[in-house]
Amino acid sequence: MQDFILPDIGEGIVECEVVKWLVAQGQNILEDQAVVEVMTDKALVEIPSKYSGVVTKLYYAEGNIAKVHSPLFAMQVVEDDVAQKKPSESVKEIHNIEVNPANSVAPSHQTETNTAIKDTGKALASPAVRRLARELDIDLSQIVGSGDKGRVLKDDLIVTSSPVIEPITVVPLTSGGKRVEPIRGIQAAMAKHMMHSVFTVPHFSVSEEIEMDKLIETRAQLKPIFEREGVKLSFMPFFIKAMSLALEQFPIINSQVNADCSEVTYFDDHNIGLAVDSKIGLVVPNIKGVQHLSLLEVAKKSNELVDLARQGRLSSGHLKGGTISISNIGVLGGTVATPVINAPESAIVALGKIQRLPRFDENDDVKAVNIMHVSWSGDHRIIDGATMVRFNNLWKSYLENPITMLAMTR
Repeated sequence: MQDFILPDIGEGIVECEVVKWLVAQGQNILEDQAVVEVMTDKALVEIPSKYSGVVTKLYYAEGNIAKVHSPLFAMQVVEDDVAQKKPSESVKEIHNIEVNPANSVAPSHQTETNTAIKDTGKALASPAVRRLARELDIDLSQIVGSGDKGRVLKDDLIVTSSPVIEPITVVPLTSGGKRVEPIRGIQAAMAKHMMHSVFTVPHFSVSEEIEMDKLIETRAQLKPIFEREGVKLSFMPFFIKAMSLALEQFPIINSQVNADCSEVTYFDDHNIGLAVDSKIGLVVPNIKGVQHLSLLEVAKKSNELVDLARQGRLSSGHLKGGTISISNIGVLGGTVATPVINAPESAIVALGKIQRLPRFDENDDVKAVNIMHVSWSGDHRIIDGATMVRFNNLWKSYLENPITMLAMTR
């Protein structure tokens, strides 16, 4: 019998949330087979088994917090000729095993486990949805999810739990209720990180308007070419590539200062982060080495990162090593924002939505122009306002005249 100890995941992480068990008690598993999904402060991680054998006990229910270096599950290690049986045979055995909920977790977690087993079933749902289902006493396995791949959403639970009300029925209003939930996982990490950024980095902001007409035309021309390569082309790859080109001339924007402000580290690689509003909270994965990538390659990697982020499948490698970030509030309808620097980076830009607005031309005639408002935040310890304005002007010039950006691309 072997207890699988939750390993040190690194980066100072001491606990994680058990999101989903990928095996059941009594199941035959193979070495390196994924056993459980856990959410750390950084990302959703799959934990593999070190050995082949049979799972005998699950020490935590889904939604519980597991401590690093504590037993995660127990298994009976078996001989190679038994453990290496075909997956189809293992699956067949699983269906013939009756799981005893009382034995599936340690005594301190038994009450929560019985509930979790009742409402988890095979439904695909986030920990928050599972928690709400327990509060509403709803069996998730009986719910048809309206989300991606049948994922059960909170709205599905609300609709299910809502009583049928006749048109003439008067529903009394209630007030004073409240619910307290712990901040966990990536949301907790973001909260701590933002507090650190706000209180340790002296911010200053620079705002500007960018005329988008020529970029809109360029995207329209390139879009079918990218589609033939199976790549969706948004405006984001242009912003990313233009930023990388501008960083070549302003390396201080791609640098970081140490805690006591005695050293500045300049980075050759432009690892540009994208703020993504995912289902598990705000995450900022970054594209590594943008200075070496073509516009097509940037578009591919941007699409991949956004998809992984929205599925909660980012690795810690996707989140580490960023040197500068972009926050696109325009996709949510936002116009102007003052972004918070993603420390230890030194700069971040917020992109607003594109608006058709009147502007004067060189002859003082009014014309309609597609305008995007952008706002930069910089670390005032190492970046001054004049440098940020010059950097923004160069970045803006590439976006307003895309042909110059394409000419500069390696």
